Parts: sequence; C-alpha cells; structure tokens
Amino acid sequence: MGIFRAIDISSSGLTAESLRMDVISNNIANVNTTRTESGEPFRRQMVIFEARGAYGQRSYLDKINPPKAGRGVRVNRIMEDMSPFKLEYEPNHPDADENGYVRRPNISIVHEMVDMISATRAYEANVTCINSAKDINSAALSISRGA
Repeated sequence: MGIFRAIDISSSGLTAESLRMDVISNNIANVNTTRTESGEPFRRQMVIFEARGAYGQRSYLDKINPPKAGRGVRVNRIMEDMSPFKLEYEPNHPDADENGYVRRPNISIVHEMVDMISATRAYEANVTCINSAKDINSAALSISRGA
C-alpha cells in the first residue's frame, strides 16, 4: 500500500459523504414542496455509491500486481425514491385534487435525520483515518531521520 493511499481512500469518502449530506439537506428543505417544475410533488433523492477504480482507471503496475486494498468510493448517481407520495386532506390547498387531497413529498424527517447522522459519522470516521495516516507517516519520517 502506498504511503498516501489511505489518505486518498478516506478523502474519496469525505467527498462522497459531503454530497450525501447535501442531498439529505435538500430533501429536508423540500419536505413541504407540493409542486415542482414537473407539476408533481418533490421526490426524495438518494445517493448511490460504488467502489472507485473498480473498472478502468488502472495503471500498468496495478495490472501486473493488483492492489489488495480498496481504492475508495465514488458517487455512482443520485436517484429518486419512487415510493408513493403521502396524501393529506386539505380541501382549501391550491394543489388539492377533486376529493380535497394534497399529494405531499415522500420524505420522512425522521428517516432523513437518521441518514444525516449516519453520513456525519461516516464523515468523522474518514477524518479520523486521515489524521491517523498523517500521524503514522510523520512517525515513520521521524524514525528515518533519527536512524
């Protein structure tokens, strides 16, 4: 494993989790959006991760001696949650149907907060890994100077 590979792997996690937190924040901000440009309520969005460098992006040396450790993570796509919208009876709402029901976004604040805590913890874990890798590299350099 290269001297900076651990930092590279964790930094990919930081980038991915940062985007995940942005998407979650966008979901929370749109919890009451009953009409978007498409005319439907806002749909909850989810971030899909995949292993980074799994296909392509390999150097010649990696083909000869494949790395045993991972390469990190990247965002594959942001997809919409296709679960049904919530219905609320509000006959005076401008977006109410002929029966008085308003279609609300398929967002649960509790679910979003749990996802936000999970993303925050993953972000913190990646920061801890980067700091540990920096400390190990510093210790290795100080040992080589003292020898």
